[in-house]
Amino acid sequence: MVGHIPVMDVTPVVNLARNPAKASVGELFDVTALVFREGHDQLGAEVVLTDPEGRRRPPLRMHEVEGQVSRMAATVSPDVEGAWTFEVQSWSDPIATWLHDAGIKIRAGVDVELMFAEGVLLLERVAAGIASSSTGAGTGPGPKADQAVLKDAIKALGDTARPVEARLAATESEAIAQVFAAHPLRDLLTVEGPYPFFADRERALFSSWYEFFPRSEGAYVDAGTGKIVSGTLRTAAERLPAVAAMGFDIIYLPPIHPIGEKNRKGANNTLTPTPDDVGSPWAIGSKDGGHDAVHPDLGTLEDFDAFVAAAHAVGLEVALDFALQAAPDHPWATEHPEWFTTRADGTIAYAENPPKKYQDIYPINFDNDPEGIYAESERLLRHWMSHGVRVFRVDNPHTKPVAFWEWLLGRIRATDPDVLFLSEAFTKPPMMLALATVGFHQSYTYFTWRNSRTEIETYLYEVSRETAAVLRPNFFVNTPDILHAFLQYGGPPAFKIRAVVAATGSPSWGVYAGFELYEHLALRPGTEDYLDSEKFQIRIRDWEAADRSGQTLAPYLTRLNEIRRAHPALQQLRNVTIHSSDDDAVLVYSKQVSTGSPAVQDTVIVVVNVDPHAPRTTTVHLNMPALGLNWEDTLIVHDEITGEDWQWGAHNYVHLDPYVEPAHVLSVRRSA
Repeated sequence: MVGHIPVMDVTPVVNLARNPAKASVGELFDVTALVFREGHDQLGAEVVLTDPEGRRRPPLRMHEVEGQVSRMAATVSPDVEGAWTFEVQSWSDPIATWLHDAGIKIRAGVDVELMFAEGVLLLERVAAGIASSSTGAGTGPGPKADQAVLKDAIKALGDTARPVEARLAATESEAIAQVFAAHPLRDLLTVEGPYPFFADRERALFSSWYEFFPRSEGAYVDAGTGKIVSGTLRTAAERLPAVAAMGFDIIYLPPIHPIGEKNRKGANNTLTPTPDDVGSPWAIGSKDGGHDAVHPDLGTLEDFDAFVAAAHAVGLEVALDFALQAAPDHPWATEHPEWFTTRADGTIAYAENPPKKYQDIYPINFDNDPEGIYAESERLLRHWMSHGVRVFRVDNPHTKPVAFWEWLLGRIRATDPDVLFLSEAFTKPPMMLALATVGFHQSYTYFTWRNSRTEIETYLYEVSRETAAVLRPNFFVNTPDILHAFLQYGGPPAFKIRAVVAATGSPSWGVYAGFELYEHLALRPGTEDYLDSEKFQIRIRDWEAADRSGQTLAPYLTRLNEIRRAHPALQQLRNVTIHSSDDDAVLVYSKQVSTGSPAVQDTVIVVVNVDPHAPRTTTVHLNMPALGLNWEDTLIVHDEITGEDWQWGAHNYVHLDPYVEPAHVLSVRRSA
């Protein structure tokens, strides 16, 4: 039923309020609604939050959204984790109606005394409301002072000996405006809601991921045999301080489980492996165990526990890959053959994504024994949770039923709401949104394939405005599966460009090891596969030699993460504003937020030359009102990368040479 004061098209409301909208502790987001009524009377609206303990928080007054008819909004922010709700309350506002009408009619000499008499009645209603409130009119300086202000105004309105303008001014002062705000009159109150949203811990929104293969970290060539000796969890732990020093806070490990020997893939995904080929970590399971075991070459569960402890010691959380699939020699293949698809010839079907074939992997068939598969999946997650894992990167979740994920993630959230899940689903947008809707905390995105100025502008708007209540993006600059042509042919400038946009455009971003070494060779032209892919073989990297020679992007990545941590604006998702330039290769956007009490505004302006091959000189045009400024204002901006300061205004000269520095990351220090 529509209320007397209609409230419609409320946002954020997800899946008809069957699923909660997303938020995180400290995240700012707008609640909006269309609020209107018949006739010309003024109205008001507020948002009321109810926290996970059932406590109703003080209402937040909604304001009209500039440029939108009848759209009202209020910015809210949860301060504790858990399940919240919000309501939108609307009402007829007799005070605002009287102030509007009186200001016109009394000054025009129309119904002057009648308008004053009606004003007195309204002020007396406000005074009576204060007197009957739970605090009582005489129980504190606030109510006493408010009553005194009202008493003086009532006296002024009724004093016919005073000039009309003076009588009217008594209702237009700042003091009485504060009384009206504190004690509004709400006629025909309408309540819409409650609508759910869930506040996750901060890491669900703001995080910096680094991915490496433990078997490559500490690997070496045996001098006697010439064969590569695998790294272990113990040797991989020695790399953790360097990862933490770059400012990353999550270390993500591909599967660490035993790797199947049957149909094992060789180097560069060949079907003719040698006895020394190590196989793909995603081909999980062998005679040595399945998803709850550690590959013998990497160590033991005790070694994994030590790795987790070492990560925590340097401020890193461990994210573990959760890949629901099995190698042909996984224990499941013999213990639970009903979990797979059997073909007409009696064989189990391996995974395919035509034209790609994955002969070393059996996909799970969730139509067979769902009860058993569901229970085993939960058991596996809780097994690794008991060993300190609170973050999971889920491989190909779009190939499993959405209903399964809703059940599984709901089960985990019910007992361990701090456990986070990243969806690796490069698939159709509806499926990506569905997975996010049912519980995934973060999602891989199409960022990899958005490289031109227009593509990036459009995508930043999409993820920060259109889908932000459901899908939290994680902008990975590269993955073991994806080496985009932009990186293959753009040289070192391309790596900087992608890092800047990822680190500043999204509150969560990620880097796969080797990015800082500018690894860019593809298996063949036209593919996004790495040559000598680490998915199928061990890659030995000499990090110390790269540091000594300076042939590393690590200091640049470190600086970007420092900037992210220093600026709250970069830790938010829904605050991107797109600006413009006269060059179609120069991208300009800003992020802004007010935090603290008293509020301090943090503004970061990012200007990037997205052409890695040539310098660009242009004029950048800032939308000053969007920054809370007048068109004629000027600013002192500080380049967080180079350390330079400039005076900027609405129109600014920019020269960006990608071989020197492709980007300005500017913090606004003050108005000039």
